[in-house]
Amino acid sequence: MTVEEKLGQLQQLTWTGDTGPGGGQTAETEAAARAGLLGSVLNIHGARHTNELQRIAVEESRLGIPLLFGLDVIHGFWTTFPIPLAQAASFDPEVSRRDAEVSAAETRTNGVRWTFSPMMDVTHEPRWGRIAEGSGEDPYLNAVFAVAKVEGYQGPADGTELGGDGRIAACAKHFVAYGGAEGGRDYNTVDVSEQRLRNHYLPPFKSAIDAGAATVMAAFNTVSGVPAHGNAHTMQTVLKDEWGFDGFVVSDYTGVQELIAHGFAEDGADAAALSFGAGLDMEMVSTHVVDHGKALLDAGRLTIERVDDAVTRILRLKYALGLFDDPYCDESAEITEPTAAARAAARDTAARCMVLLRNEGAALPLAATAASIAVVGPFADSADLHGTWGGPGARRYPSVSILDGVRAAAPDAVVSHAGADPDEAAAAAGGADVTVIVVGEEAELSGEAAVRSDIGLPRGQEELIAAVAATGKPYVVVLVNGRPLVLGDWFDAAPAVLEAWHPGIEAGHAVADILFGTVAPGGKLPVTFPRAVGQIPVYYNHESTGRPVDPAHPDEKYVSTYLDLADGPRLPFGHGLGYTTFSTSEPALGRDEISRAELARGEQVTVRVTVTNTGERAGDEVVQLYVHDVAASIAQPVRRLRGFERVTLEPGATVTVAFELGEEDLGFWTNDPAGTFLVERGRFDVYAGTSSTAPARTTLRVL
Repeated sequence: MTVEEKLGQLQQLTWTGDTGPGGGQTAETEAAARAGLLGSVLNIHGARHTNELQRIAVEESRLGIPLLFGLDVIHGFWTTFPIPLAQAASFDPEVSRRDAEVSAAETRTNGVRWTFSPMMDVTHEPRWGRIAEGSGEDPYLNAVFAVAKVEGYQGPADGTELGGDGRIAACAKHFVAYGGAEGGRDYNTVDVSEQRLRNHYLPPFKSAIDAGAATVMAAFNTVSGVPAHGNAHTMQTVLKDEWGFDGFVVSDYTGVQELIAHGFAEDGADAAALSFGAGLDMEMVSTHVVDHGKALLDAGRLTIERVDDAVTRILRLKYALGLFDDPYCDESAEITEPTAAARAAARDTAARCMVLLRNEGAALPLAATAASIAVVGPFADSADLHGTWGGPGARRYPSVSILDGVRAAAPDAVVSHAGADPDEAAAAAGGADVTVIVVGEEAELSGEAAVRSDIGLPRGQEELIAAVAATGKPYVVVLVNGRPLVLGDWFDAAPAVLEAWHPGIEAGHAVADILFGTVAPGGKLPVTFPRAVGQIPVYYNHESTGRPVDPAHPDEKYVSTYLDLADGPRLPFGHGLGYTTFSTSEPALGRDEISRAELARGEQVTVRVTVTNTGERAGDEVVQLYVHDVAASIAQPVRRLRGFERVTLEPGATVTVAFELGEEDLGFWTNDPAGTFLVERGRFDVYAGTSSTAPARTTLRVL
């Protein structure tokens, strides 16, 4: 390969997509492909379209190296599943695996072999719009769901199935600490200690790499002053040297160019030298490595060894995907719409992701015999409940509205409808046996560049709830949203509140399945819901202070709390109700006949929890395991999630759930930049139950 051809493999250009600033680069893309000076294209899909462009690269360029087509397939291609945050609420990683498998099958037949997913940016910031794209505030939960998504896209970690039908390459993003953006403002600064970086932000990425993630995407933010796109510590030292990652790192949209705006690079040549010298392998949309690469090589600012390494990584993935054997896709086999099976999977998944936040007096499920039902609110009849990054399907295939879902679920009832006007909603409620109020956020209020300073219900929605409540008739509230919300006083008065998130293409049917009890709710919150915006950040896995709040003395002044706000969140991480009741035992260590209150180095201990359905109907419960290092050389979180399992039980049934705890669950990373993991001797509290506030515990001592 010539130097120019090598540099061309490091370039990704955009087709006429509608993502990112600046539009497409169609003419440049075709010319670069014909000259053999292009490695990848994003935002193109469709078997015919991708084949036409691929033929230019393969049949008209000197070397015939195929292009790699990429697309943001975040939670569906044609068939949109619930947003990733909602999927995490299922506490069932098979939900994400199913999404990835359906998405990969649809995507690959449309010529796309690479998705920019999963996103695993742990965040404590609900104002940040991109919280919708990840799995919430906990590193362990993010890691488990990232692994499921990677395996669903790619197959086994060894990559043996990457070239097969129904498989596409995953991209672990955004590397790293993007979820820590100050104030929740997108693209913003992240100042993070080494121990926080390694204990909080890096673990999901390590799990994704271990699962075989083929690529990694750099983040827009700075990491302790150094932009992630030019950060040699994260991209080279940690990712490639320590972890042995042999895939390639792609920039985010114009991320190399943005090194200039960061004040990190003087110009485009400087940006290319700094980013590729730090371990970046492919530049998305901006063209500085192609424009300046040869001059940088001649000046010694970029080495040919670094270029060859990047090219090798890119070509290796193209080989693994089978592009050199068969660069085209079968146009006769192209999937062009959601199949019945895909829709069924999306419906089942959406219901599994919903969280029952409140249910006083068994207001839910609704009686199937209700003669009249009003469905009101700004999203009652919405056909756009796909959520952010809904993919091509969100633009072509409307989601089922909740109004239509209720009508289908209650065919004998008179179902009336009113929109966002409080008076009209109250009138509809007054004439109905029960009212379903659907409020929340439109999709555009979450996702990239969708930061909100006030995360309460948008204007007029609380007034609508109050108007319906004032009728004195029964009602329930359904929330459709892409982030945790600050829930006003209306929440404490509402008979029932169902968190439906943005549920995807089968939204209305899935909501109705829960409302009428066809499916029992069993989801849990993967994020904390704050009492007020001024309380943010508030999260379950915080470190204790020297003056923590004592619940027995809530009025004590000289403690870490607010004068004008009750301590703690409105709804904690892990919270979620059902249509039945469960009891859980205290956690027990070791085998049934042998207690293991002590753990030697290198050993594991089993923790068992017994769960019983004490109610009158079948249901799901999520058993959660947390640990706390009581005294450590670096202050530790008051609790850390280290296991969970969702179980389904008939009335009266009992099951014992077992978890394994080892050094990786009890240790922590220090502030050593070289990376030091410690497991210190001492006492650990082990908690188990059905939320992060579970009181049941036992004690383990590490020797």
